[in-house]
Amino acid sequence: MNFQEPLSGLIERIARAIERLGPRAPEIPDFEAADAFVWQAEKENFQPVKEVNRVPLSLLKGIDGARDTLLANTKRFARGLPANNALLWGARGMGKSSLVKAVHGEVAGLKLVEIHREDTASLPHLLGHLRGAPGLRFILFCDDLSFEALDTSYKSLKAVLEGGIEGRPPNVLFYASSNRRHLMPREMVDNERSTAINPGEAVEEKLSLSDRFGLWIGFHNCSQDDYLEMVRAYADHYRLGIKEASLREEGLAWALSRGSRSGRVAWQYIQDLAGRLGQPL
Repeated sequence: MNFQEPLSGLIERIARAIERLGPRAPEIPDFEAADAFVWQAEKENFQPVKEVNRVPLSLLKGIDGARDTLLANTKRFARGLPANNALLWGARGMGKSSLVKAVHGEVAGLKLVEIHREDTASLPHLLGHLRGAPGLRFILFCDDLSFEALDTSYKSLKAVLEGGIEGRPPNVLFYASSNRRHLMPREMVDNERSTAINPGEAVEEKLSLSDRFGLWIGFHNCSQDDYLEMVRAYADHYRLGIKEASLREEGLAWALSRGSRSGRVAWQYIQDLAGRLGQPL
């Protein structure tokens, strides 16, 4: 009796079953599908974003210095010239992430890729895809980047930015926003200082992550005049029919009710105003 044929068929069926159970090979990215993408770490996939949620660069008021610095750095990168990774840090709601998205919209020829904070451990795989995309240049953006106690993923980020064997690909620029200048909570740094055998070395190791960013761009709480300029710019841009005196009075009252003045608060007031006036934005 010939058992060779049935046995080979069984082996083939087992092999196919194992192949179906195994992880799928990552899809080849189609970077021509859009100008912006969101990195999905579990699937090793780039989700195209057809329309980026951003405001025009001209509407970002009160951050002129930050705007000019980041725009100039990004334009140099787009031209193939040396440019720095940038950390945008400081006050909440002052336009850190909005500025990154607006600058990307202003500078032609760049792809924007957003990576979520919790996916930073997958950066080597992500950069492998971007490194293998000849002729394209990418801004890799992580919004609200920060690390807590016992979180060691910052070490892999350090290596990817500058310290690893491969380092950052020449066609990739890394921008991050954070409320913290050193990306670590103060108590985390203080704990390292108080418990380490060599406090200075322990703290330096924690803080050296932010040193990997060549540009530190600070955002501070805005003045009343800057806040009103933001409100006025939005109202003019969207042609909201309200008198100047009423706009000022309502805008200040809105900020007072929120307990802060920022670009985010100004935008929230404008959305409320437009809703009351029955005008779409």
